[in-house]
Amino acid sequence: MEKEPLSLYELNALVRQALNESLPDTYWIQAELSDVRSNATGHCYLEFIQKDARGNNLIAKARGTIWANVYRMLKPYFEESTGQAFVSGIKVMVEVTVEFHELYGFSLTVVDIDPTYTLGDMARKRREILKQLEDEGVLTLNKELEMPMLAQRIAVISSSSAAGYGDFCRQLEENPYGFVFYPRLFPALMQGNQVEESVIAALNAVNDHRDDFDVVVIIRGGGATSDLSGFDTYLLAANCAQFPLPIITGIGHERDDTVLDSVAHTRVKTPTAAAQFLITHMHDAALSLEELAQTLISSVSVRMDKEHSRLSELTNRLPLVIKNRTIREGYLLEQLIQRINVGIARSLTNKQHRLMLLEQRVNDASPERLLKRGFSITLKDGKAVTDSAQLKAGDVITTRLAKGEVTSEVK
Repeated sequence: MEKEPLSLYELNALVRQALNESLPDTYWIQAELSDVRSNATGHCYLEFIQKDARGNNLIAKARGTIWANVYRMLKPYFEESTGQAFVSGIKVMVEVTVEFHELYGFSLTVVDIDPTYTLGDMARKRREILKQLEDEGVLTLNKELEMPMLAQRIAVISSSSAAGYGDFCRQLEENPYGFVFYPRLFPALMQGNQVEESVIAALNAVNDHRDDFDVVVIIRGGGATSDLSGFDTYLLAANCAQFPLPIITGIGHERDDTVLDSVAHTRVKTPTAAAQFLITHMHDAALSLEELAQTLISSVSVRMDKEHSRLSELTNRLPLVIKNRTIREGYLLEQLIQRINVGIARSLTNKQHRLMLLEQRVNDASPERLLKRGFSITLKDGKAVTDSAQLKAGDVITTRLAKGEVTSEVK
């Protein structure tokens, strides 16, 4: 008997009927999103894929659809809950119906999504990144930096058009204490696929002028919560963890910290909170300095009182000290006078003895003594004659004796 062949449409209709009968309910599946796109009508078309855990090779794939009426509610719900954009590359848990169309073939129609599964996967990835940073010994390096007491020179990494940047600067400028801050913007993309690359480039620019700044502030305000995934990357976290200046993050979210928040020196929720943190830090520093000034004034006052008392005590003791010193110096002076007198007497005695000796020698050598011993002195014109050649015949000479003198004429 000749068999009647089926048309392709008829075969596909049988497949559709079989699937509808065997898989009539909705099913929760776990898969990775791929090729996510939406059209002008609001429908979302995507692929679900599963990879081999070991080789990262595709082992399953299915076309998926999210109709506009579901997508309008599902997408913002998911992104608000997870802080993750509904894009390719993320893992999701979705509730689907199994569809088969004679023309378009097999597909899965999404009717619901469980954000907690994606959150768990994101948390796992964050834990893996933090574990890697810890194993490399850099996880807490930025936290260990000392916050400068006067953190006034601020490198701000943000979008120049972000409302959060304006709020940050305004908060600093209008602080109630009149503190002066010097913020300088290093522009970066704070949402989209280029967050990691852009913020790292800004950090490199700050590092080139790091001696000009006290802290770095990374802030973001007004962007979608779904754009926070850019702050959950290893490269950005590693750059921040090893940055030589303290980093303050305020990227505007309430959920668990991003990886960037976990490695930064200080994490606050919003740009305004970042400004308030710096103002409070300055206020605390001002109070500390004021306290130190008061302590210094008090210490000086105490020291002055102590020195005044000491001076008064010395002043009261001074007359007695002077009297005792005068008595002591007077005693020493008397001893010195006595020693001088003894020295003078001894010196005079020695000099007198020498004079007596000299006198004796002079007396022994005097002409009178010589004359008494029988010598005489011949004088011519009042001058002693020591050589007969000095005389000639007819000269009158006088001979002086011990007693008297004789006048003679030379023949």
